[in-house]
Amino acid sequence: MAKVVYSAKANVTGGRMQGHGRTDDGALDVELRPPGSDEAGTNPEQLFAVGYAACFESALMTVARRQRVEAGDVEIDSQVDLVTTEDRAFTVAVQMDVKLPSIDDVEEAAELVRNAHGVCPYSNATRGNIDVTFRVNGRNL
Repeated sequence: MAKVVYSAKANVTGGRMQGHGRTDDGALDVELRPPGSDEAGTNPEQLFAVGYAACFESALMTVARRQRVEAGDVEIDSQVDLVTTEDRAFTVAVQMDVKLPSIDDVEEAAELVRNAHGVCPYSNATRGNIDVTFRVNGRNL
């Protein structure tokens, strides 16, 4: 049986158009707006981009420790695209640009990212559902 390690709780009203979202502890309290809006606020795609990148960086550091690799200062630029489908639905696609300046060997850096992709909860939740691509130290995986 799976063990729950942590539960995040949030409340959203109004969706992405004129919405508001807040976590139960109040640490995150945001106005929600549609992508491209000039109004103050954020959108779900931006929240997903930040959340996935943060989660992936933690997975990367976990894998680096397991492999006894010094990953150093990691930087991740993430992009989440809102994409229309042929049947007039929507999906997202993710692009991660991972920079591992302390790892000169491009193949070693790529292996670390591949292994982190197998560990990251966001990667596991999205695998087979959306396109997720990686760039590592300037090289496409």
